[in-house]
Amino acid sequence: MRIAIGDDHPLFREGLERLFRNARPEIEVHHFGSYDEMLTALDEGRAVDLVLTDLNMPGWPGFEGIRALKDKGRGAPVVVVSASETTTDMRAAMAHGAAAYVPKSSSVQVMLGALELVLAGGAYVPPAAVIGAAGARERETGGARGALTQRQWDVLGCLRDGKSNKQIAKDLGLSEGTVKIHVTAIFKALNVRNRTQAVISAARMEASA
Repeated sequence: MRIAIGDDHPLFREGLERLFRNARPEIEVHHFGSYDEMLTALDEGRAVDLVLTDLNMPGWPGFEGIRALKDKGRGAPVVVVSASETTTDMRAAMAHGAAAYVPKSSSVQVMLGALELVLAGGAYVPPAAVIGAAGARERETGGARGALTQRQWDVLGCLRDGKSNKQIAKDLGLSEGTVKIHVTAIFKALNVRNRTQAVISAARMEASA
């Protein structure tokens, strides 16, 4: 697998490369310190399977740059890895063709889980971008039911059975990192802090349905 990483901080790029190599030793990583440098390499035929880009590196043209990277990368999915955690940036990136938006504050498990989703043809955005302020109001009025995807309801059912992340991953055919992403999204959607509270909240919703 070939990955292009665009970020103007060499230390961050090298950290990502070490992270990926620990998960997949066979990967080939290409580093770029500016948007123009990465776009030119892709335009000249640099074949990649995945593009990771920051939003604020030198030459960044705005969110339209995501579409250009995807086009020059011959359809390779583009993942934004940014220090920005505003829902505006998250939604704009996805609207312009990003396959995922991963804040730089994310854990290793979230990062790897998000990339696994993307490589499997899915997409990932932080729960905050999906829920937002409107979602928070829905939670207060019991409207969180619609904030969960079917897969998250599947995970929630496993939580109710007292299963660990490892057991859930095995039962649903997911990685533990992906399960953790879903569990985090469930907690946010239900406005709870732990598994017990999530199960109680789900039981209340089902009772009132």
